[in-house]
Amino acid sequence: MQLIPHISRPIVLALGLAFGAACTPALAQKVVKIGVVGPYTGGAASYGKDFESAVKLAIEDANAAGIKLGGEAVHFELISEDDAGDPKQAVSVATRLADQKVAGVVGHLQSGATIPASKVYSDAGIPQVAPAATNPTFTRQNFKTAFRVIGDDQQVGTAMASYIVTKLGFKTVAVIDDRTAFGKGLADVVAATVPSLGGQVATREFTTDKATDFKAILTTIKSKNVQAIFYGGLNAQAGPLKRQMKDLGISAPLFGSSISSDEFVSFAGKEAAEGTISADSGQAIENMPGGPDFVKKFTAKYGPVVMYAPYGYDATNVLINAIKAANSADPKNYLPEISKLNFKGVTGPIAFDSKGDLRSAAVTFFRVKGGKWETLETVSTK
Repeated sequence: MQLIPHISRPIVLALGLAFGAACTPALAQKVVKIGVVGPYTGGAASYGKDFESAVKLAIEDANAAGIKLGGEAVHFELISEDDAGDPKQAVSVATRLADQKVAGVVGHLQSGATIPASKVYSDAGIPQVAPAATNPTFTRQNFKTAFRVIGDDQQVGTAMASYIVTKLGFKTVAVIDDRTAFGKGLADVVAATVPSLGGQVATREFTTDKATDFKAILTTIKSKNVQAIFYGGLNAQAGPLKRQMKDLGISAPLFGSSISSDEFVSFAGKEAAEGTISADSGQAIENMPGGPDFVKKFTAKYGPVVMYAPYGYDATNVLINAIKAANSADPKNYLPEISKLNFKGVTGPIAFDSKGDLRSAAVTFFRVKGGKWETLETVSTK
């Protein structure tokens, strides 16, 4: 994978900027550095900027609240790094954050970047809360520093396979993935689960997260006369893939995960996008306990929510709430408090199991109808 030039973007959010609160002299404050890492360049940049903005918002809210540790006023400083979704760059920026002695990290976004970076944080003893990395490996490495506030691919992939075969009755399925940790991990689960439910994987195809031409793969799939196609990957490839399906006269519906945004419809074209189904971890934002209020606050400052903003906000508050509970920003002191947390987040209850996963999670199915994503149903996975 080509390495994209490093972009470092320190962001300092002054106490009291949020919602017009009065500022407190900076000299009287203890500075606590929180790192956030995501892809702010490349094909997943819209996702990265979305969740980065939510982390900014959570930090602004914390600074406005006037938090004190040991009687001393605290100022949270956000240090933002771009990993471009690249595993090597992810390790590089993780090392840089560890060297800067950040108290905790929100990120990374993609599993392929999150997993290699997690060892850096584990070695440094720095808590890491992932808002969107769904590959199960992340929380199965026995790293005490790794947590996530979203369900994993095993849950989503199993639910999707069941929806395709059991709910809709499609028995022959083509499975494609982009060879990333996210796409391949999810596709592996779907491909393994479909046969167990009485279906058949007619063909398994592979592409990359940089590809733009899928006609060779789709020609092979068309010859198999499949009833459904599952794609493991994100919008930058899923959209053009669906557009080319229409160009080739493939009528089988496309299924994916984490593609339920306006960006997918734009890439695919309104007509071609019709009928596409996405299975996403969590609930539709309008059904999240704190969703409607969060949307109002977020959009007023940063514009429309793309997808992962609510999870970025909750992930940040995992760190902040644990720091408050420990009355300390020292990772050695507050890391044990993360496992004890149980609070109401924007996305739902935030409480972790022994692996660092949520104790309860859900999967929601969305479908494109008339050029817009509509919510179909939500199922519980635990």
